[in-house]
Amino acid sequence: MGGAVPFKAALTERLALIQPSREQVQRLLAEHPPHLTPGIRELVSRLQERNVQVFLISGGFRSIVEHVASKLNIPSTNVFANRLKFYFNGEYAGFDETQPTAESGGKGKVIKFLKEKFHFKKIIMVGDGATDMEACPPADAFIGFGGNVIRQQVKDNAEWYITDFIELLGALEE
Repeated sequence: MGGAVPFKAALTERLALIQPSREQVQRLLAEHPPHLTPGIRELVSRLQERNVQVFLISGGFRSIVEHVASKLNIPSTNVFANRLKFYFNGEYAGFDETQPTAESGGKGKVIKFLKEKFHFKKIIMVGDGATDMEACPPADAFIGFGGNVIRQQVKDNAEWYITDFIELLGALEE
């Protein structure tokens, strides 16, 4: 997330260490469901009311990101994230390395794909990590977010940096 190690290498190393089974992932979601950052539900709702499509582009795992998307009424077709692979017995079998989000620069590839597919005039990327920031361009703007974790590289280099989504909501109202 800080950008010091290529993303695919870091992901491969981390997963090789923990080798999560399908059961462990399901138990994690059941026992520790992802919590929404304050203000995100309202921000996404306001954007959707204005017919703005919202996408979740993450270097995280699709099974977890889809859970968040469902809480935000974002369709699973608007989720781009890494897919874990499991053997028939549920043991870890790796991850889908063909997903663009599995590599450095992957989020930018997704944004380029979205621009081509939907002919969007403007795409704004909001994120807290180096892989989010490097997606601009092709994103037309990047908003650094420090509400969950502050990464100095993002804080120092983002043209616009916020620490809560309420601030962004306020900007929409202006």
